[in-house]
Amino acid sequence: MKLTGTGLSCAHVAELAGGAARVTIGPTDRARAAWVTARELTGPVYGRSTGVGANKDVEVSGSGLDLLRSHAGGAGALIEAERARGMLAVRLNQLLAGGSGIDPGVLPVLADVIGSGATPPVRAYGAVGTGDLTALATTALCLLGEVAWRDGHDGLRYPLAGSDALPFISSGALTLSDAALALHRVRTLLEAAITVAARSFAAVDASAEPLAAAVHEARPHPGQALVAERLRGMLTRERAARVQDPYGYRAFPQVHGAALDALGHAERVVETDLNAAAENPLISGTLAWHNGNFHAAPLALALDALRAALVQTAQLSAARLATLVNPAYTGRLPFLADREGGSGVMILEYVAQDALAELRHLAAPVTTGTSVISLGTEDHASFATQAARYALRCVEPLEIVLACELVAARHSPCPDRPLDTDLAAARAELSR
Repeated sequence: MKLTGTGLSCAHVAELAGGAARVTIGPTDRARAAWVTARELTGPVYGRSTGVGANKDVEVSGSGLDLLRSHAGGAGALIEAERARGMLAVRLNQLLAGGSGIDPGVLPVLADVIGSGATPPVRAYGAVGTGDLTALATTALCLLGEVAWRDGHDGLRYPLAGSDALPFISSGALTLSDAALALHRVRTLLEAAITVAARSFAAVDASAEPLAAAVHEARPHPGQALVAERLRGMLTRERAARVQDPYGYRAFPQVHGAALDALGHAERVVETDLNAAAENPLISGTLAWHNGNFHAAPLALALDALRAALVQTAQLSAARLATLVNPAYTGRLPFLADREGGSGVMILEYVAQDALAELRHLAAPVTTGTSVISLGTEDHASFATQAARYALRCVEPLEIVLACELVAARHSPCPDRPLDTDLAAARAELSR
């Protein structure tokens, strides 16, 4: 896959993070132009001729590499190699977009790092949504040979200059990678959820009347109309066993459509930043522009909305599951048991409600909090890092809730096949 500083998508990040694509780079003209300009700048330039944070007014001299050594101080467990690879790909694409002023010689080396499978030993904690400083400082020290790459990779080095320190680490590349991975996986699940709901519709003879085109033309939300159209195409008959079905069926297009709309908005926000020169300072033209493009408020807000929407669509899945074990809707024995008094799929409701509780916890908004750090100089934070981390963690419980519904919707008693095997197969099917 060729990275050019443009056109990088969430799906591309997932492919690169999974190690499924070799990386090449396109023209480095924009990066080189910024580098040339940066070397000619005079006067105070943040992070180049000054300290950072509260030290912004302090002139500095020397190598500048102490910035990397001081900021490579994360804590917690090492993050998964997949997330670290995604971070490397995102940062490389951003640097190709230009504006950082970094030595362009590092760009092919970063591509080689990604292709080799090497990843930096990045720890989980150390960012608040204003830049992944600890993660990228650790990566820079790996390039310098001061910190070892994971998995025994050696020789992947580049002599970063002190003036390259801030340009390398001034990015939310890990946060964006986490967000891209989460959105890619969530899209797979939300698309699959429509098929799952169709199975439930068929299992309880739910009315297709709420899916009629006329209904959704009267309230033209894009996601809502899309869900109704797809579901209509999956149902083979229009039977109205009841005048009105529960909300899990009747309001499915409205609720699930809202989740798809929230996902679409989040994807647009993430993909804008994947291809942006969100550098501080931004080297553009003949000047260094000091700015706040590192602040990830748009991303945090979009991910807060998405996680809340995932809870709502999962709640409807659990509600449909409740009808699937109820004889009043299926005409079968309670819990789809194969005999009177049998437990059938009773346990699925417990599993689904456990996973749903986890989703509710993960949906707590991060954007209502803030922080004041660096002697009051940095007096706001988006916590987009946490929003992206929680979005990634939402994938598993959402998948489990949907898998519980899917198993119940197509269940036929099979005493030789444990229920957990059915769930494992359903989860694998949903993730494809």
